[in-house]
Parts: sequence; structure tokens; C-alpha cells
Amino acid sequence: MTHILKDLSAAIRQKSAEMIVSAQSSHIGGVFSCADILSCLYGHVLPRSSDRILEPFILSKGHCCAGVYAALNQIGLIPDYDLHTYAQDGSPYMAHISHKVKHVEFSTGSLGHGLPHSVGRAIVRRHRPANNNVYCLLSDGELNEGSNWESIMFAGHIRLSNLTAIIDCNRLQSLTTTKETLDLEPLVPKFESFNWKCIRCDGHNIADLLNAFEEDPEHRPKVIIADTIKGYPISFMMNSVEWHYKPPSLTQLDQIISELQATLS
Repeated sequence: MTHILKDLSAAIRQKSAEMIVSAQSSHIGGVFSCADILSCLYGHVLPRSSDRILEPFILSKGHCCAGVYAALNQIGLIPDYDLHTYAQDGSPYMAHISHKVKHVEFSTGSLGHGLPHSVGRAIVRRHRPANNNVYCLLSDGELNEGSNWESIMFAGHIRLSNLTAIIDCNRLQSLTTTKETLDLEPLVPKFESFNWKCIRCDGHNIADLLNAFEEDPEHRPKVIIADTIKGYPISFMMNSVEWHYKPPSLTQLDQIISELQATLS
């Protein structure tokens, strides 16, 4: 399973890079940092039938939607020809995720909206006999938004055990580090103080991520703090804040594809 998901991660990164370069859009660094998380979710964690996903996944860091569109494409739910319109005028495949795209649950872009929505969805679903889980992926910089902490406090208070939040903790946001913008650490005791099951793992290690998703929440909400690297695993992109907004050139796309091919099992 791990080698299949590792290859899916590479495919998600390559497809999203091709979309971003074609559109000359933004946020490739954040897409690449969360690609392994998306691979685990869409390739293993989220139950699905032949034509739809059965449990809600909310991308709260909506600016990294290219990764979700690429993941849906790689599992056969979005055709290639649709993605050619990514970030083009009139396309539903906007550069911030939109519920107008089939299999997308919720439109996000302004940060701090996805987790509150996920809490509400989890409350509605919590007594279902099956497929009642809700998953929400946030950026670490997004935790600057107070609406998240209201949601964290409330979800812990009502022991919302069918909610899993995942934090793409790449430590860079917009123009500089998260520490210089508004220091978030220590995150683990913060979440634990709000009665969350907290697991910290290597966000680029498929086995670690799968173990984190499978760990028992112990009758409370669960958060997976996935330590990642912005731009991973591309040599000229890793841990560089410029790739929050800057799109690669065609020449750089060739290098990205070459480096991704070298990671295939």
C-alpha cells in the first residue's frame, strides 16, 4: 500500500504542477507540501463507491485546490480535459476550491472557514451507523484565524470523535515563516488542552500518515499535525517562501517532472 500511495503522491504533484504552469497560477509550494496527505486521503482513507466519495473532506487551505483536483483526477473522478481549464476565466476549476466542482464539498479561500464548517458537518453526521467521519485539511498559517480556535474549543467540549483535522505544518506562509508572523508553537499542548487527541508525524512518510489516520481518537476529535516541507521534494523549491505565489517556468516544470520520476517505486 505505501508504495502505491507514494506513486500517487508523485502523480498528484506532477498533474498539479502541469496545471499551475499552464495557468501561471500560484501556490505550488503548499500543494506539494500536502500532496502526501492528499494521497493518503484519496487513495486509502476516504471510503468511496465507484462514482463518489462517501465521507466529507474539506480543504480549508482552499488556495491549494490544484492538489485536490489532481487527486480526484488520478482516482478517476475528474477527466483530464476538465483540468485544462484550471484557473481560466469562466471555469469552475478556480484557483481557490469551489463546490461547483463535482466531488468538492465546500468552497474555501478566505482562511478559517473550513474547520467551523467541518465541525457542523460532523455534528450532523455523528450518529450515522457508517461513513460518519469528516476530515478537514488546514494550513499552519491558517491557525492565526480565531474562528479555528472557537471551533477547536467547541469540538473538544462536545467530544466530536468523528472529526479529524490535519494540519499541513510547513512553517511558511505568504511572505515569511509562521514563527515570524505569529508563533504557533507549541501546538501539541494547545490542542490537548482543548481535549483533542493529538498526533504529530512526518507528513512526507506515508506509513506514519496512515498510522496517524488509523489511531483511535479516544472519544474526542483528533488532529494530525503533519510536519512537512514547502515545495517537497523538488530541490529548487523546498523550504522557499517564494513558491507560495510564484509559478514555475516550462524549463522548471521539466526539472520538476524529472525529479518526481526519480521518486517512483
